Amino acid sequence: MTRPSVDEQLRELTRGVVDFVSEKDLRDRLTAAEAAGRPLRVKVGFDPTRPDLHLGHTVVMSKMRQFQDFGHEVVFIVGDFTAAIGDPSGKNKTRPPLSRAEIEAGAKSYAEQAFKILDPSKTRVEHNSSWLDPMGFAEVIKLAGKYTLARMMERQDFKTRYEEGSSISLHELLYPLAQGYDSVHLRCDVEMGGTDQLFNLMVGRDLMKEWGLPPQIVMTMPILEGINARFEDGKIVGDKMSKSLDNYVGVSEPPEEQVGKLMSLSDPLMWRYYELLSRKDAAELAALKAACARGEASPKDAKMALAVELAARFHGEDAALRAKAAWEKQFSRREVPDDMPAFSAPAGTTLIGGLVLAQLASSNSDARRKVEQGAVDVDGERVKDVRAVLGEGARILRAGRHYARLVVG
Repeated sequence: MTRPSVDEQLRELTRGVVDFVSEKDLRDRLTAAEAAGRPLRVKVGFDPTRPDLHLGHTVVMSKMRQFQDFGHEVVFIVGDFTAAIGDPSGKNKTRPPLSRAEIEAGAKSYAEQAFKILDPSKTRVEHNSSWLDPMGFAEVIKLAGKYTLARMMERQDFKTRYEEGSSISLHELLYPLAQGYDSVHLRCDVEMGGTDQLFNLMVGRDLMKEWGLPPQIVMTMPILEGINARFEDGKIVGDKMSKSLDNYVGVSEPPEEQVGKLMSLSDPLMWRYYELLSRKDAAELAALKAACARGEASPKDAKMALAVELAARFHGEDAALRAKAAWEKQFSRREVPDDMPAFSAPAGTTLIGGLVLAQLASSNSDARRKVEQGAVDVDGERVKDVRAVLGEGARILRAGRHYARLVVG
C-alpha cells in the first residue's frame, strides 16, 4: 500500500495536538524518511501504575495508531524502571515507589487494554529497565551532569512544591533524565505524551542534542474532559475524565455501559471526542459536522456512530451493535427495563433522598448534581428541582441510563 503524502500525513497527525516542537521539524523528518524509504520511530512511554484505563488514557494511544496506520514504527515503552521512581508530574508530594510485583501486574493489564487500540503486529514493546538497570553509578552521574538544577526547577510542579516548602526527593529529579535517556537509547524521531508530560519530553530533546543526535519532535495531546463537561462561551467547562469523579468511560466496561455513557455527551462535547478518539479522517469529520450544522444529518445519529465505533474498538462490532439496539429499545422508544431493582421509602421522601435509597446516587451531593444537570426523570418526566418531594405510590426513577422502582409510603 502506498503511504499517503507528507501533506496528507501532517493533516491527520497534527489534529488535536496541543504542544508541537515543531511542525516544520516533523515535515522535514517525514520528507527525509520518505526519501530514505524508512519509517519514523515514534516513542511513547507508559508507567504501568493504572490497572484500569479509561478513554482519557487512550487519547495519546489513538495518535500512536495514526502513526502506525501511516506505516511508521511505534515503540511502546513499558516504564518498569521509571515506575519504580514515580513520575512527579502534577504531584504535590513525593509518590511512594511501587514494588516489582505491582509494576509487573500493572504492565500486563496496561498492555492488554492498549492493544485494543494499537496494532500489536506493528508495535515494538520495550521495557526501559533493559537499558536503565545496567547503568553503573558513574554513568548515572554522567547523565545527571547533562542537566542543571536551575533548569530542573523550572518545572512547574517542582517550583510550586519548593515555594510551598513541600519536600522534593533527589530521586524525583532523576525521573525526567531517565525518561529522556530512553529517547537517546532508542534514537527516536518523535515522542508523544499528555500535556502534563511536556517538560519530560523536552528534557529528552535536550539530552539527544548532548549526545549529538537529531533532537526528537515533541507532540502533546490534551487531557480529555469527562462525559458531563459542557461548552460555555465557546469553552469546555468541566473536570478531566476520572474514575474518582465518576465521569469516565472505562476501556474494560461492558459495551452497553460505554454506549450509554457516550450517548449522554452534549452535542458540542461530542465533536471534541470525535477529534481526539475517532479514526474518521479530518475530511470525513468536517463533512459530518457540516451536515449536522445544516440539518442534513442528526447529531444524535452522529453521537451513536461515535459510541458504536468506540465500543467496537474494545469489544468487537457485534457487541457494539447489540449495545446500540439495547440503548434504542430502552431510550429512543421510551421503554424501561423489566428487571430494574425495587426499593421502598417512607412517605415524604425527597427526590434527593430517593435517588440515594434507590442506589442511583452515591450520596446526597451526587444526587443533587445529577438533578441539576438534568439527568433525572421521575415516571418519565424530567425533574430539575432539587427540593422536589416524591409522591406516594410506585415511582420509576431514572438517573442517566440507570433505572429503579421506588415504592413511596
